[in-house]
Amino acid sequence: MHRSNEMSTAQSVEAHAIDPVCGMAVSLKTAAGSFEYNGQTYYFCSRHCLAKFHSKPESFLNRPAAPMMTQPVGIQRAKPSQKTTSFTCPMHPQIVRNAPGSCPICGMALEPRTVSLEDEENPELTQMSRRFWVCGGLSIPLLLIGMSELIPGARFESLVPMGVRGWIELGIATPVVLWGALPFFARAWQSLVNRALNMFTLIGVGVGVAYLFSVIAKLFPEIFPQSFRDASGNVPVYFEAAAVITTLVLLGQVLELRARSRTGAAIKALLGLAPKTARRIRADGSDEDVALEHVKVGDRLRVRPGEKIPVDGAVIEGASAVDESMISGEPIPVAKQTGDRVIGATVNGTGSFVLQAERVGAETLLAQIVQMVAEAQRSRAPIQKLADLVSAYFVPSVFAISVLTFVVWSFWGAEPRMAHGLVNAVAVLSIACP
Repeated sequence: MHRSNEMSTAQSVEAHAIDPVCGMAVSLKTAAGSFEYNGQTYYFCSRHCLAKFHSKPESFLNRPAAPMMTQPVGIQRAKPSQKTTSFTCPMHPQIVRNAPGSCPICGMALEPRTVSLEDEENPELTQMSRRFWVCGGLSIPLLLIGMSELIPGARFESLVPMGVRGWIELGIATPVVLWGALPFFARAWQSLVNRALNMFTLIGVGVGVAYLFSVIAKLFPEIFPQSFRDASGNVPVYFEAAAVITTLVLLGQVLELRARSRTGAAIKALLGLAPKTARRIRADGSDEDVALEHVKVGDRLRVRPGEKIPVDGAVIEGASAVDESMISGEPIPVAKQTGDRVIGATVNGTGSFVLQAERVGAETLLAQIVQMVAEAQRSRAPIQKLADLVSAYFVPSVFAISVLTFVVWSFWGAEPRMAHGLVNAVAVLSIACP
Protein backbone atom coordinates (compact mmCIF):
# COMPACT_ATOMS: atom_id res chain seq x y z
CA MET A 1 0.00 0.00 0.00
CA HIS A 2 1.24 3.50 -0.87
CA ARG A 3 -1.43 5.66 0.66
CA SER A 4 0.65 6.57 3.67
CA ASN A 5 3.26 7.94 1.28
CA GLU A 6 0.74 10.51 0.10
CA MET A 7 1.22 12.59 3.20
CA SER A 8 4.69 14.03 3.64
CA THR A 9 6.16 14.35 7.09
CA ALA A 10 4.72 17.26 9.08
CA GLN A 11 6.87 18.13 12.03
CA SER A 12 6.98 20.98 14.46
CA VAL A 13 10.19 22.97 14.41
CA GLU A 14 9.91 23.76 18.10
CA ALA A 15 12.39 21.79 20.19
CA HIS A 16 11.31 19.93 23.29
CA ALA A 17 13.01 18.07 26.12
CA ILE A 18 11.72 15.56 28.65
CA ASP A 19 11.32 16.71 32.25
CA PRO A 20 13.35 14.10 34.24
CA VAL A 21 11.06 14.45 37.28
CA CYS A 22 7.52 14.11 35.90
CA GLY A 23 8.28 12.83 32.38
CA MET A 24 6.44 15.62 30.56
CA ALA A 25 7.59 17.07 27.26
CA VAL A 26 8.82 20.62 27.86
CA SER A 27 9.21 23.30 25.20
CA LEU A 28 12.63 24.92 25.46
CA LYS A 29 10.99 28.30 24.84
CA THR A 30 8.49 28.00 27.71
CA ALA A 31 10.45 25.83 30.19
CA ALA A 32 10.11 26.94 33.80
CA GLY A 33 13.83 26.51 34.33
CA SER A 34 16.91 24.48 33.50
CA PHE A 35 19.72 22.86 35.45
CA GLU A 36 23.11 21.62 34.26
CA TYR A 37 24.35 18.40 35.82
CA ASN A 38 27.36 16.31 34.77
CA GLY A 39 27.67 18.25 31.53
CA GLN A 40 24.01 17.73 30.54
CA THR A 41 21.34 20.44 30.60
CA TYR A 42 17.90 19.40 31.85
CA TYR A 43 14.69 21.39 31.38
CA PHE A 44 11.65 21.44 33.66
CA CYS A 45 7.94 22.10 33.32
CA SER A 46 7.66 23.84 36.72
CA ARG A 47 9.75 25.29 39.52
CA HIS A 48 8.54 22.44 41.73
CA CYS A 49 10.14 19.82 39.45
CA LEU A 50 13.31 21.92 39.22
CA ALA A 51 13.58 22.09 43.01
CA LYS A 52 13.05 18.35 43.41
CA PHE A 53 15.71 17.57 40.79
CA HIS A 54 18.13 20.08 42.31
CA SER A 55 17.90 18.39 45.71
CA LYS A 56 18.41 14.77 44.55
CA PRO A 57 19.32 14.57 40.84
CA GLU A 58 20.63 10.99 40.99
CA SER A 59 17.29 9.66 42.25
CA PHE A 60 15.63 10.78 39.00
CA LEU A 61 18.45 9.94 36.59
CA ASN A 62 18.95 6.36 37.80
CA ARG A 63 15.38 5.22 37.23
CA PRO A 64 14.17 3.95 33.82
CA ALA A 65 12.85 6.83 31.78
CA ALA A 66 12.75 8.23 28.30
CA PRO A 67 15.99 9.86 27.09
CA MET A 68 16.35 13.47 28.14
CA MET A 69 17.74 14.49 24.77
CA THR A 70 16.21 17.45 23.03
CA GLN A 71 14.23 16.42 19.97
CA PRO A 72 11.62 17.89 17.61
CA VAL A 73 8.08 16.87 18.40
CA GLY A 74 5.45 16.60 15.70
CA ILE A 75 2.87 14.36 14.06
CA GLN A 76 4.34 12.07 11.44
CA ARG A 77 2.84 9.95 8.71
CA ALA A 78 4.78 6.71 8.40
CA LYS A 79 5.32 4.54 5.39
CA PRO A 80 3.93 1.01 5.71
CA SER A 81 7.39 -0.38 6.38
CA GLN A 82 8.38 2.40 8.76
CA LYS A 83 8.43 1.70 12.51
CA THR A 84 6.99 4.37 14.78
CA THR A 85 9.42 5.67 17.36
CA SER A 86 7.34 8.15 19.32
CA PHE A 87 4.44 7.42 21.65
CA THR A 88 2.12 9.76 23.55
CA CYS A 89 -0.85 9.65 25.91
CA PRO A 90 -4.29 10.34 24.35
CA MET A 91 -5.29 12.36 27.41
CA HIS A 92 -1.93 14.02 28.16
CA PRO A 93 -0.22 14.91 24.85
CA GLN A 94 2.72 16.44 26.73
CA ILE A 95 3.83 12.91 27.66
CA VAL A 96 6.21 11.65 24.96
CA ARG A 97 8.11 8.36 25.07
CA ASN A 98 10.30 6.44 22.64
CA ALA A 99 8.67 3.08 23.45
CA PRO A 100 5.19 1.77 24.33
CA GLY A 101 4.15 1.99 27.96
CA SER A 102 1.68 3.67 30.30
CA CYS A 103 1.10 7.35 30.98
CA PRO A 104 2.76 8.34 34.29
CA ILE A 105 -0.15 10.69 35.01
CA CYS A 106 -3.34 8.75 34.21
CA GLY A 107 -2.05 5.23 33.55
CA MET A 108 -3.49 4.94 30.02
CA ALA A 109 -1.50 3.07 27.40
CA LEU A 110 0.61 5.32 25.18
CA GLU A 111 -0.29 5.46 21.49
CA PRO A 112 1.96 5.93 18.44
CA ARG A 113 2.23 9.57 17.34
CA THR A 114 2.19 8.35 13.74
CA VAL A 115 -0.84 8.08 11.50
CA SER A 116 -0.31 4.76 9.72
CA LEU A 117 -2.37 2.95 7.10
CA GLU A 118 -1.23 -0.52 8.13
CA ASP A 119 -4.19 -2.77 8.88
CA GLU A 120 -2.86 -3.76 12.29
CA GLU A 121 -4.87 -4.87 15.26
CA ASN A 122 -4.68 -2.79 18.39
CA PRO A 123 -2.64 -5.08 20.68
CA GLU A 124 -3.94 -3.41 23.83
CA LEU A 125 -7.56 -3.81 22.71
CA THR A 126 -6.96 -7.46 21.85
CA GLN A 127 -5.33 -8.08 25.21
CA MET A 128 -7.98 -6.24 27.23
CA SER A 129 -10.80 -7.98 25.34
CA ARG A 130 -9.30 -11.38 26.09
CA ARG A 131 -8.91 -10.51 29.77
CA PHE A 132 -12.47 -9.18 29.94
CA TRP A 133 -14.14 -12.24 28.43
CA VAL A 134 -12.16 -14.68 30.57
CA CYS A 135 -12.66 -12.69 33.77
CA GLY A 136 -16.34 -12.09 32.96
CA GLY A 137 -16.91 -15.81 32.51
CA LEU A 138 -15.28 -16.51 35.87
CA SER A 139 -16.90 -13.62 37.75
CA ILE A 140 -20.50 -14.59 36.96
CA PRO A 141 -20.44 -17.94 38.81
CA LEU A 142 -18.33 -16.35 41.55
CA LEU A 143 -20.94 -13.63 42.01
CA LEU A 144 -23.75 -16.18 42.10
CA ILE A 145 -21.90 -18.20 44.74
CA GLY A 146 -21.08 -15.16 46.86
CA MET A 147 -24.60 -13.75 46.66
CA SER A 148 -26.48 -17.06 46.83
CA GLU A 149 -27.84 -16.22 50.28
CA LEU A 150 -29.57 -13.14 48.86
CA ILE A 151 -31.10 -14.91 45.84
CA PRO A 152 -34.62 -16.25 46.57
CA GLY A 153 -34.80 -20.00 46.15
CA ALA A 154 -31.03 -20.47 45.82
CA ARG A 155 -29.82 -23.43 47.85
CA PHE A 156 -26.16 -23.45 47.00
CA GLU A 157 -25.15 -23.72 50.64
CA SER A 158 -27.17 -26.92 50.91
CA LEU A 159 -25.27 -28.44 47.98
CA VAL A 160 -21.76 -27.29 48.92
CA PRO A 161 -20.62 -26.79 52.53
CA MET A 162 -19.46 -23.33 53.54
CA GLY A 163 -15.90 -24.51 54.03
CA VAL A 164 -15.73 -25.93 50.52
CA ARG A 165 -17.47 -22.90 49.03
CA GLY A 166 -14.67 -20.63 50.23
CA TRP A 167 -12.06 -22.75 48.48
CA ILE A 168 -14.11 -22.65 45.27
CA GLU A 169 -14.27 -18.86 45.47
CA LEU A 170 -10.52 -18.70 46.06
CA GLY A 171 -9.83 -20.90 43.05
CA ILE A 172 -12.08 -18.86 40.73
CA ALA A 173 -11.01 -15.41 41.96
CA THR A 174 -7.26 -16.06 41.83
CA PRO A 175 -6.84 -16.00 37.99
CA VAL A 176 -9.20 -13.01 37.76
CA VAL A 177 -7.17 -10.93 40.20
CA LEU A 178 -3.63 -12.15 39.49
CA TRP A 179 -4.01 -12.25 35.69
CA GLY A 180 -6.99 -10.08 34.78
CA ALA A 181 -6.05 -7.18 37.06
CA LEU A 182 -2.31 -7.41 36.35
CA PRO A 183 -2.26 -4.29 34.07
CA PHE A 184 -4.03 -2.30 36.79
CA PHE A 185 -1.52 -3.37 39.43
CA ALA A 186 1.33 -2.33 37.12
CA ARG A 187 -0.25 1.07 36.51
CA ALA A 188 -0.99 1.52 40.21
CA TRP A 189 2.65 0.83 41.07
CA GLN A 190 3.82 3.20 38.36
CA SER A 191 1.57 5.94 39.74
CA LEU A 192 3.13 5.49 43.18
CA VAL A 193 6.67 5.56 41.78
CA ASN A 194 5.91 8.70 39.75
CA ARG A 195 4.02 10.31 42.65
CA ALA A 196 1.02 10.86 40.37
CA LEU A 197 -1.93 9.15 42.06
CA ASN A 198 -4.85 8.32 39.78
CA MET A 199 -7.85 6.00 39.63
CA PHE A 200 -5.63 3.02 38.81
CA THR A 201 -3.92 3.60 42.17
CA LEU A 202 -7.25 3.17 43.91
CA ILE A 203 -8.26 0.19 41.75
CA GLY A 204 -4.98 -1.63 42.33
CA VAL A 205 -4.94 -1.02 46.07
CA GLY A 206 -8.64 -1.78 46.54
CA VAL A 207 -8.65 -5.01 44.54
CA GLY A 208 -5.31 -6.13 45.99
CA VAL A 209 -6.31 -5.48 49.60
CA ALA A 210 -9.70 -7.18 49.19
CA TYR A 211 -8.08 -10.25 47.64
CA LEU A 212 -5.21 -10.52 50.15
CA PHE A 213 -7.56 -10.07 53.09
CA SER A 214 -9.80 -12.83 51.73
CA VAL A 215 -6.87 -15.18 51.14
CA ILE A 216 -5.60 -14.66 54.70
CA ALA A 217 -9.12 -15.11 56.05
CA LYS A 218 -9.45 -18.40 54.21
CA LEU A 219 -5.99 -19.81 54.90
CA PHE A 220 -5.58 -18.58 58.48
CA PRO A 221 -9.05 -18.00 59.97
CA GLU A 222 -7.74 -18.71 63.46
CA ILE A 223 -5.95 -15.35 63.62
CA PHE A 224 -9.31 -13.56 63.55
CA PRO A 225 -11.39 -13.16 66.72
CA GLN A 226 -14.25 -15.57 67.30
CA SER A 227 -16.80 -12.81 66.73
CA PHE A 228 -15.66 -12.59 63.10
CA ARG A 229 -16.15 -16.30 62.43
CA ASP A 230 -19.33 -18.25 61.84
CA ALA A 231 -20.28 -21.54 63.41
CA SER A 232 -17.94 -23.37 61.02
CA GLY A 233 -15.02 -21.07 61.83
CA ASN A 234 -15.09 -19.24 58.46
CA VAL A 235 -14.42 -15.50 58.10
CA PRO A 236 -16.41 -13.45 55.53
CA VAL A 237 -14.39 -12.85 52.34
CA TYR A 238 -14.36 -10.33 49.46
CA PHE A 239 -13.47 -12.64 46.57
CA GLU A 240 -16.55 -11.78 44.51
CA ALA A 241 -16.06 -8.04 45.09
CA ALA A 242 -12.43 -8.16 43.88
CA ALA A 243 -13.36 -10.20 40.79
CA VAL A 244 -16.42 -8.13 39.82
CA ILE A 245 -14.54 -4.83 40.23
CA THR A 246 -11.75 -6.16 38.02
CA THR A 247 -14.24 -7.27 35.35
CA LEU A 248 -16.09 -3.95 35.34
CA VAL A 249 -12.88 -1.95 35.00
CA LEU A 250 -11.81 -4.24 32.14
CA LEU A 251 -15.16 -3.58 30.46
CA GLY A 252 -14.57 0.15 30.71
CA GLN A 253 -11.11 -0.24 29.20
CA VAL A 254 -12.47 -2.30 26.29
CA LEU A 255 -15.19 0.25 25.52
CA GLU A 256 -12.70 3.12 25.66
CA LEU A 257 -10.18 1.37 23.42
CA ARG A 258 -12.87 0.47 20.89
CA ALA A 259 -13.99 4.10 20.71
CA ARG A 260 -10.43 5.22 20.07
CA SER A 261 -9.98 2.50 17.44
CA ARG A 262 -13.03 3.82 15.58
CA THR A 263 -11.40 7.23 15.45
CA GLY A 264 -8.28 5.63 14.02
CA ALA A 265 -10.42 3.89 11.41
CA ALA A 266 -11.93 7.25 10.47
CA ILE A 267 -8.43 8.64 9.92
CA LYS A 268 -7.55 5.70 7.69
CA ALA A 269 -10.75 6.22 5.72
CA LEU A 270 -9.87 9.88 5.19
CA LEU A 271 -6.40 9.00 3.95
CA GLY A 272 -7.95 6.42 1.64
CA LEU A 273 -9.88 9.12 -0.20
CA ALA A 274 -6.77 10.35 -2.00
CA PRO A 275 -5.74 8.58 -5.25
CA LYS A 276 -2.51 6.62 -5.41
CA THR A 277 -1.17 8.14 -8.62
CA ALA A 278 -1.39 11.27 -10.75
CA ARG A 279 -1.12 11.82 -14.53
CA ARG A 280 1.68 14.37 -14.95
CA ILE A 281 2.28 16.24 -18.19
CA ARG A 282 5.90 16.19 -19.38
CA ALA A 283 7.68 19.14 -20.97
CA ASP A 284 7.09 17.64 -24.42
CA GLY A 285 3.35 17.43 -23.78
CA SER A 286 3.14 13.67 -23.22
CA ASP A 287 1.55 12.16 -20.11
CA GLU A 288 3.10 9.89 -17.48
CA ASP A 289 1.63 8.19 -14.41
CA VAL A 290 3.60 8.96 -11.24
CA ALA A 291 3.15 8.10 -7.58
CA LEU A 292 1.43 10.88 -5.70
CA GLU A 293 4.44 11.51 -3.42
CA HIS A 294 6.48 12.43 -6.51
CA VAL A 295 4.18 15.31 -7.45
CA LYS A 296 5.74 18.71 -6.82
CA VAL A 297 4.35 22.22 -6.61
CA GLY A 298 4.06 23.65 -10.12
CA ASP A 299 3.57 20.31 -11.89
CA ARG A 300 0.85 20.18 -14.52
CA LEU A 301 -1.57 17.31 -13.96
CA ARG A 302 -4.25 16.02 -16.29
CA VAL A 303 -7.56 14.93 -14.75
CA ARG A 304 -9.80 12.77 -16.92
CA PRO A 305 -13.56 12.15 -16.51
CA GLY A 306 -14.47 10.21 -13.39
CA GLU A 307 -11.01 10.44 -11.80
CA LYS A 308 -10.17 11.80 -8.36
CA ILE A 309 -8.27 15.06 -8.29
CA PRO A 310 -4.77 14.21 -6.97
CA VAL A 311 -3.76 17.45 -5.19
CA ASP A 312 -4.95 20.96 -4.49
CA GLY A 313 -4.41 23.32 -7.40
CA ALA A 314 -5.87 25.65 -10.02
CA VAL A 315 -7.43 24.80 -13.38
CA ILE A 316 -5.24 26.13 -16.21
CA GLU A 317 -6.91 24.39 -19.15
CA GLY A 318 -10.32 22.83 -19.82
CA ALA A 319 -13.54 22.79 -17.79
CA SER A 320 -15.66 20.30 -15.87
CA ALA A 321 -17.95 19.84 -12.87
CA VAL A 322 -16.43 18.49 -9.65
CA ASP A 323 -18.19 16.59 -6.87
CA GLU A 324 -16.97 18.35 -3.70
CA SER A 325 -19.39 16.62 -1.32
CA MET A 326 -16.41 15.12 0.49
CA ILE A 327 -15.54 18.62 1.71
CA SER A 328 -18.76 20.60 1.68
CA GLY A 329 -21.43 17.92 1.93
CA GLU A 330 -23.18 19.50 -1.06
CA PRO A 331 -24.24 16.74 -3.51
CA ILE A 332 -24.53 19.04 -6.54
CA PRO A 333 -21.29 19.16 -8.60
CA VAL A 334 -19.53 22.53 -8.77
CA ALA A 335 -18.60 23.92 -12.19
CA LYS A 336 -14.87 24.49 -12.69
CA GLN A 337 -13.13 26.44 -15.44
CA THR A 338 -9.80 28.13 -16.06
CA GLY A 339 -8.65 29.98 -12.94
CA ASP A 340 -10.84 28.08 -10.50
CA ARG A 341 -9.27 26.14 -7.65
CA VAL A 342 -9.89 22.45 -7.05
CA ILE A 343 -9.36 20.30 -3.96
CA GLY A 344 -7.46 17.03 -3.83
CA ALA A 345 -9.50 13.80 -3.35
CA THR A 346 -12.68 15.34 -4.82
CA VAL A 347 -14.17 13.59 -7.87
CA ASN A 348 -14.13 14.99 -11.38
CA GLY A 349 -17.29 14.77 -13.47
CA THR A 350 -17.65 14.19 -17.20
CA GLY A 351 -15.22 16.89 -18.38
CA SER A 352 -11.45 16.90 -18.58
CA PHE A 353 -9.01 19.58 -17.46
CA VAL A 354 -5.40 20.32 -16.59
CA LEU A 355 -4.50 21.71 -13.18
CA GLN A 356 -1.32 23.19 -11.79
CA ALA A 357 -0.35 21.75 -8.40
CA GLU A 358 -0.28 24.38 -5.66
CA ARG A 359 -0.36 22.34 -2.45
CA VAL A 360 0.97 18.80 -2.18
CA GLY A 361 1.60 16.27 0.59
CA ALA A 362 0.89 17.59 4.08
CA GLU A 363 -0.13 20.99 2.65
CA THR A 364 -3.32 19.70 1.00
CA LEU A 365 -6.68 20.29 2.60
CA LEU A 366 -7.21 16.55 3.07
CA ALA A 367 -3.90 16.20 4.91
CA GLN A 368 -4.81 19.09 7.18
CA ILE A 369 -8.17 17.49 7.96
CA VAL A 370 -6.42 14.23 8.84
CA GLN A 371 -3.98 16.09 11.06
CA MET A 372 -6.79 17.88 12.90
CA VAL A 373 -8.67 14.62 13.46
CA ALA A 374 -5.50 12.95 14.75
CA GLU A 375 -4.81 15.85 17.12
CA ALA A 376 -8.42 15.84 18.32
CA GLN A 377 -8.09 12.12 19.08
CA ARG A 378 -5.15 12.82 21.37
CA SER A 379 -6.48 16.01 22.93
CA ARG A 380 -8.25 16.17 26.27
CA ALA A 381 -11.86 17.15 26.68
CA PRO A 382 -12.51 19.86 29.32
CA ILE A 383 -14.20 17.27 31.54
CA GLN A 384 -10.98 15.25 31.57
CA LYS A 385 -9.15 18.14 33.22
CA LEU A 386 -11.82 18.13 35.93
CA ALA A 387 -11.48 14.36 36.30
CA ASP A 388 -7.71 14.73 36.74
CA LEU A 389 -8.24 17.37 39.39
CA VAL A 390 -10.81 15.27 41.24
CA SER A 391 -8.57 12.19 41.12
CA ALA A 392 -5.66 14.14 42.55
CA TYR A 393 -7.70 14.84 45.70
CA PHE A 394 -10.07 11.84 45.76
CA VAL A 395 -7.45 9.08 45.82
CA PRO A 396 -5.42 10.47 48.75
CA SER A 397 -8.70 11.22 50.54
CA VAL A 398 -9.79 7.58 50.28
CA PHE A 399 -6.49 6.40 51.73
CA ALA A 400 -6.75 8.96 54.52
CA ILE A 401 -10.32 7.89 55.34
CA SER A 402 -9.24 4.24 55.39
CA VAL A 403 -6.43 5.01 57.83
CA LEU A 404 -8.74 7.18 59.93
CA THR A 405 -11.31 4.38 60.01
CA PHE A 406 -8.71 1.95 61.31
CA VAL A 407 -7.54 4.40 63.98
CA VAL A 408 -11.04 5.26 65.20
CA TRP A 409 -12.17 1.64 65.40
CA SER A 410 -8.89 0.62 67.07
CA PHE A 411 -9.27 3.13 69.88
CA TRP A 412 -13.00 3.66 70.28
CA GLY A 413 -14.68 0.76 68.48
CA ALA A 414 -16.30 -2.35 69.90
CA GLU A 415 -14.15 -5.25 70.97
CA PRO A 416 -12.10 -6.70 69.37
CA ARG A 417 -11.10 -3.21 68.31
CA MET A 418 -8.05 -3.94 66.14
CA ALA A 419 -9.89 -6.60 64.16
CA HIS A 420 -12.89 -4.33 63.60
CA GLY A 421 -10.57 -1.53 62.53
CA LEU A 422 -8.78 -3.75 59.99
CA VAL A 423 -11.96 -5.11 58.48
CA ASN A 424 -13.60 -1.68 58.15
CA ALA A 425 -10.45 -0.13 56.66
CA VAL A 426 -10.40 -2.86 54.02
CA ALA A 427 -14.11 -2.25 53.37
CA VAL A 428 -13.47 1.46 52.74
CA LEU A 429 -10.82 0.68 50.12
CA SER A 430 -12.98 -1.94 48.43
CA ILE A 431 -16.10 0.23 48.29
CA ALA A 432 -14.18 3.25 46.94
CA CYS A 433 -12.96 1.34 43.88
CA PRO A 434 -14.67 2.79 40.77
